[in-house]
Amino acid sequence: MNQNRVKRNELLGEQIIKNLKTRNMEGFYAATKEEALKKALALIPEGSTVSWGGSMSIQEIGLKDAICQGNYREYNREDARTPEEKRSVELATYDCDFFLTSANAVSEDGVLVNIDGNANRVSAIAYGPRNVLMIVGMNKVVKDLDSALSRARNEAAPINAQRFGLDTPCSKTGACFDCKMPDTICCQFLITRYSKHPGRIKIIFVGEELGF
Repeated sequence: MNQNRVKRNELLGEQIIKNLKTRNMEGFYAATKEEALKKALALIPEGSTVSWGGSMSIQEIGLKDAICQGNYREYNREDARTPEEKRSVELATYDCDFFLTSANAVSEDGVLVNIDGNANRVSAIAYGPRNVLMIVGMNKVVKDLDSALSRARNEAAPINAQRFGLDTPCSKTGACFDCKMPDTICCQFLITRYSKHPGRIKIIFVGEELGF
């Protein structure tokens, strides 16, 4: 990566972390995926109960594999054999020690934006798990809330719709049509501007491109 961009990401990351602190959220900066993984594991005590929402970012830094292979008790809905078992795992997630996820977009002043279809991810961010740990590439940082909403709807949502093979206008055109299709994944919008519980939401910003 260009060294000027490396420095820019680092400086901007430091500023966002300061802004998060005013919102009762904790922020950390890692220059690389490897550093992000090391920091994430340092934040999660061994023996913790851990779950996660759909996130490419936690996979890309190796966090999901590290949890499954480490000394943790994971709630993994991918292991469910029936819809009933899957629902049971998703409900158990609300009482776990750490919920791992990312954000669809983060504004420079520290507001988080997430869009969800089933709402298991955004509901866990809002309430339940004792800690929420997000892995966020600097490619998801935008200027303000309007830009964050636009990024979530016009970049993250279409790519995810394509990834899951969904029949939505955005999967065919790459842009949001504010649709009401059965396959839409834009059912729930969560804007997190402040954490009621100090430090519950922790974000590791990574100076590389991660996720969508």
